[in-house]
Amino acid sequence: MAARFEWRTSLCAPDFPAAAYEALRVRVTAHTPFNTLAWLCASERALQADEQLHVLLAWQEDELALCLPLVASLERFARVPFRVLHHLGYPLADRLALISRLDADQLRMALRQIRGHLPHALLQLNEMTGDDQVLNAWAAGSSTSERRLSCRAPVHLISDADHQEVSGDPRYKLRRARKRIAACGAQVRRIIPDSVTMGPLLQDISEVEAVSWKGDEGVGIFADERHRQWMNRAFTALAARGLVRVVVLELEGRCISYRLGLLEQGRLYDYNLAFLPQYADLGSGRVLLEEWIRWGLEDDWRWIDASRVSLENSSHQLHERMTGQVEHWRWSFYSWRPSGLVLGLALRVWQRLKPGLQQWRAKRAAAATRPVTPLAAVPAEVASAKKNKNREGEHASASDSQR
Repeated sequence: MAARFEWRTSLCAPDFPAAAYEALRVRVTAHTPFNTLAWLCASERALQADEQLHVLLAWQEDELALCLPLVASLERFARVPFRVLHHLGYPLADRLALISRLDADQLRMALRQIRGHLPHALLQLNEMTGDDQVLNAWAAGSSTSERRLSCRAPVHLISDADHQEVSGDPRYKLRRARKRIAACGAQVRRIIPDSVTMGPLLQDISEVEAVSWKGDEGVGIFADERHRQWMNRAFTALAARGLVRVVVLELEGRCISYRLGLLEQGRLYDYNLAFLPQYADLGSGRVLLEEWIRWGLEDDWRWIDASRVSLENSSHQLHERMTGQVEHWRWSFYSWRPSGLVLGLALRVWQRLKPGLQQWRAKRAAAATRPVTPLAAVPAEVASAKKNKNREGEHASASDSQR
């Protein structure tokens, strides 16, 4: 069936086909809360003046078959500006699916639509899961492409075994954390906020994040005023749909630690957490994660996910309970325009040079940490020989100066 393409400039406009989009989204099995219009509209309202939204729709007769919201902006590589396209919601959308029911040939047509309507150097889709066959078709039509693993998010399948206490080292850590929490008088509370209670709750947890290490390093979801407004709009809209879950640790009515999650399709996405630094020794994060699992048992959730973690050296506590992983991929498609060819060439050159550079850095670091042998450890006969040789050198220098 032939596809009819259409461009829009807003997802929040009154005439946007919201019902058709929702019908399409739920048909894409890999969809996440970050694909909802609630999240996307909040992301649209958080765009900066130099960012423009362009929404590509594809229709098959009267049925929506594709919705791809792209944000165009200028990014600098080696101080040179290039036009780059990202999926709306970047970089705070933790996991995305491509909301499409088009086949590979029709998606190649969609890529031509994008290149004709939005000339660019680079189209980059972050935190994507699945759709390998489709996106491989886009890669084949690009001057250069890269599929790079950005995350292996641990997941926990909730089962009857979770009615029993966890075994091994996690059991010891969990028991110790519970004893410390009980000793200080703090209590765990579950919250299902709505559109009215979400705002005050976000204010409470943003204050916790602000004084945590995330606030100190400016890496939290409430890092600045733009992000605070973005999160307030997004979670208020999601709470109105009943998709938000929060577990908090309270001491004398004050939140001292929390985990903020999104629930859809029986899958809880563990999105954000923080704690007051003076209570770091309580081990509250592990206790609140256990509370997620107990809540899931009672309400028939199927999965607890770390919605995103670092690719290397991740410290997420769900690694202790994981039963599987979900891989997130970053797809980069470089255009055939001169700017795309230049960036693609730079990528290929870097990929060839990077292994050698890493080896050189590793050798240099090893040399810098190599222990120096103290003089006292040098055998006496070697030290004596060096001393005599130095004296001979001093006599020769004196003779040369006399000439």
